[in-house]
Amino acid sequence: MTDITLAPIQPDQPSHLMATYGRQAISFVRGRGAYLYTEDGTEYLDALTGIAVCGLGHAHPVIAEAIAEQAATLVHTSNLFEIPWQTAAAQKLAEVSGMEEIFFSNSGAESNEGAIKIARKFGTQQGVRLPKIIVAEQSFHGRTLATLSATGNKKVQDGFAPLVNDFIRVPFGDVEAIQEAALQHPDIVAILIEPIQGEGGINTAPQGFSYLEEVRNICNQHNWLMMLDEIQTGNGRTGKYFAYQHTNIVPDVLTTAKGLGNGFPVGAVMTQGKAVGLLGPGSHGSTYGGTVLGSRVVYTVIDTIQKENAVENAAVVGRYIVDQLRVQLADKNVQVRGFGMMIGIQLPKDCAELVAIARDQHKLIINVTAGSVVRLLPPINMTQVQADDLLERLVALINNYL
Repeated sequence: MTDITLAPIQPDQPSHLMATYGRQAISFVRGRGAYLYTEDGTEYLDALTGIAVCGLGHAHPVIAEAIAEQAATLVHTSNLFEIPWQTAAAQKLAEVSGMEEIFFSNSGAESNEGAIKIARKFGTQQGVRLPKIIVAEQSFHGRTLATLSATGNKKVQDGFAPLVNDFIRVPFGDVEAIQEAALQHPDIVAILIEPIQGEGGINTAPQGFSYLEEVRNICNQHNWLMMLDEIQTGNGRTGKYFAYQHTNIVPDVLTTAKGLGNGFPVGAVMTQGKAVGLLGPGSHGSTYGGTVLGSRVVYTVIDTIQKENAVENAAVVGRYIVDQLRVQLADKNVQVRGFGMMIGIQLPKDCAELVAIARDQHKLIINVTAGSVVRLLPPINMTQVQADDLLERLVALINNYL
């Protein structure tokens, strides 16, 4: 292996990167499981895992071995040819999702773009000239032009007008608002929602997951496509392989990414039922979608999640973390919510500064979303010992802050 050492960046050295991120003044050079390490070996407990990406932790040996072996064998050929690992990965994903057709993309935003195209194609085939899609307030679906148009956050849309038209916005969890939209807009063809709003503050609908069942009924009633964005909630994050599996319904279109590759950039848009066959040759594509390497990673991640019983672990250890937070912070006027390893702690005041305090004083990596929600997205295979380590650091952080 070639030994390459990167020289440290000097404070006065110009950066050629676009300034699209508010980066923290820290970098990590190594990871192992639930922990990250800086150049000097300082250890940090990672309760964010790349924003719900590294569900099996950092540098998982099975996945690392698969990547190294495949990279030394064949990385890419193109979708002009049969790709056996892609076929195998699709079979695995179909088994855990209950979906029929799968298209591999490179990211969550691309997956949601695919879902939007599927909805429009469905509407066109139904004779709808300008198909509309219902989306939710406080949602997040990506940063491409169409997905940021679907997103319910004015901040990410600012400066990018004109946006893509024909998204109808309703409050998350409000079934009556959906029915009212149906009366006002006869050209609605689909609804796109997250089972839990991650960027919106770990928001669950007031009626819980039964909201999805109500939406399914409405979609059946109006012949709409029910489309679920499980970019963040998928791949075991909520204690089921996909969050909709907390119910008895199945969506027509399902998107996922993040934990699908455990750090490798890959996503998927999936269809079943009346959404099958809407995209054919020439109607959609991706140069890098479903490469040999990416497909092997997907197969290996799903296989490892199954063999390690990581979904079940997320449910059990996640419930333990939630229960302990509610007990240990009972006198702090906070609200703890979430499922599995997708947990939010709503504080009574804005708390963005906790990110730096947690990092610098407690060697803990978290983030804050929606202004006042501490978001936890630990590895889904986190042990109870590691969970206790997380709780010790986090409770001390919040106790000192409130």
